[in-house]
Amino acid sequence: MTQDAPHYTGHRQRLKAKLADNSRGLADYEILELLLALTLPRRDTKPLAKELIARFGSLKDAVMARPDQIETIKGVGESTKAQWVLLQELYARLGEAPARRGESVTDPEAVAKAAMARLGSKGTEEFWVVFMDTKNRVISWEQISRGTTNATAIFPREVVVAALRLEATNLILVHNHPGGSAQPSGEDTLLTAMVAEACKSLDIAVRDHIIVTDHDYYSFNEAGRL
Repeated sequence: MTQDAPHYTGHRQRLKAKLADNSRGLADYEILELLLALTLPRRDTKPLAKELIARFGSLKDAVMARPDQIETIKGVGESTKAQWVLLQELYARLGEAPARRGESVTDPEAVAKAAMARLGSKGTEEFWVVFMDTKNRVISWEQISRGTTNATAIFPREVVVAALRLEATNLILVHNHPGGSAQPSGEDTLLTAMVAEACKSLDIAVRDHIIVTDHDYYSFNEAGRL
């Protein structure tokens, strides 16, 4: 005797057909349903998808939620958390594409968009540096430190050492303000001056310091402060 198919099987098949025929017509929670079904194939994922959007407020915020935030939701296990990390890494790399290695970077907005994709939704401060050559071509993005929700410890020497190792002559400082304003603090201003001074003696130029949130950025260069 064969068992009846789970009640959600027909619904999921209809969603897949809708995806193939008119993906734009899918509701936000339906997109999450199908994503969740990849790691939870034997579960009705509609309630979980709706709960994620209700909890975080939007499809983007649900997908960008940290693993420690979604693990508190019933039904989310290790495979789903791993899926979320993978989705966020994909999102970050797509956002970074215009300012990846080998590209010439002269527009603060391009760097800011890349940084927002990587750092905008982070729950703790991270400090990165974009190291560039004499033609402002990106050599590497390097994480220098990771801190708390409102601070990260940076020593100018760490930036200088990394610049010398990578043979960089130009650089852009980048960090995020979790859940707050992109406006620089007094500490941000002081740090910018200290790093610029440390680099100047070695003919390394700090071209900008960009601070990002999940929706906004501040450029010291655009503000005429570098």
